[in-house]
Amino acid sequence: MRTVFVLLLLANLTLFGYTRLDVGAGGEAVRLAEQIQPDRIKLLTPQEVAALGPAKVAALADVCVEWGPFSDADRGRALAELEPLAIGKLTTQRRVDAAGTWAAMLSPFANRPAADRRASELRQQNVRDVSVIDAPGGRYAIAIGVFRSEDAANAHAADLSRQGIASAAAAQRTQSVTQSLIVVRDPPANVVARLRELQGTWPGAELKVGTCERA
Repeated sequence: MRTVFVLLLLANLTLFGYTRLDVGAGGEAVRLAEQIQPDRIKLLTPQEVAALGPAKVAALADVCVEWGPFSDADRGRALAELEPLAIGKLTTQRRVDAAGTWAAMLSPFANRPAADRRASELRQQNVRDVSVIDAPGGRYAIAIGVFRSEDAANAHAADLSRQGIASAAAAQRTQSVTQSLIVVRDPPANVVARLRELQGTWPGAELKVGTCERA
């Protein structure tokens, strides 16, 4: 009986000491009051994140900016645009397959050398994202740009016409296109601002802001 009494006494002393420590530290009620209010935490959608200014985007943690997609020919030039920002350590690339896309097409050429010559001339005029593709009847066509809609391809064809490049018309590409996205992780505000400036100079390239994909 004496042993049981001693054990009960020790248990009560331990409980008393714990409750006194809790009161001294402010108690559970105080700790709960000091916590961040979970009902006020809001997860932003990708659209809401994209609407933030460069400074606010840069203040977010674990955020990636995706720019593109770019063809293999244009990827190097797009990366060169970013070189002055010195963000090589923050930059990676991701390959994507795009199907059902549109392009501004130039009339088919009778043979590959003729198409290649015209494509080279266009590149010398600083026309971007130019590629030679197969056309029906064993001929070749020149596709300029990769767009997700016919309207966007038509708008680009109109821009080309104003530059003196006639006969371009919107057409759907029959094969999927493998391209590259340029991904910048946790970009500083000046980088976000510069990417938004560059977006308007690359028809067909989009700028998306969102959480980084897990490796």
